[in-house]
Amino acid sequence: MLQWLIHILIDALVLLLVANFMPRVELKGFKTAIIVALIIGVLSFFLSWLLTAILNIATLGIFYFLGLGFITRVIAYAIIIELADKFSKDFKTRGFSASLWLAVILSVVGVIVDAIIF
Repeated sequence: MLQWLIHILIDALVLLLVANFMPRVELKGFKTAIIVALIIGVLSFFLSWLLTAILNIATLGIFYFLGLGFITRVIAYAIIIELADKFSKDFKTRGFSASLWLAVILSVVGVIVDAIIF
């Protein structure tokens, strides 16, 4: 539980930083960042495996068999970010490419945090 809370707080901070540097990502404040991080976390918990499986089937598992399975996971994460955009009125990403870059940044930061803290 503590790990999940730390990830939510760090994801919220990353969302705030990215929103300041990427003009295609809009975020109203820290409270909204926490809410969006919670939405992304819950959607990721429930939908990530399903979206990854669908993408693996759609690509005939090419990325998985080449050892590049992280590509389908990042695309699934970008779809989840797009869904979080629809659920929150104070968080907007303009275009799928902004969500994709945000997914890459959140994934890299998540891996680094996991390596350092846990």
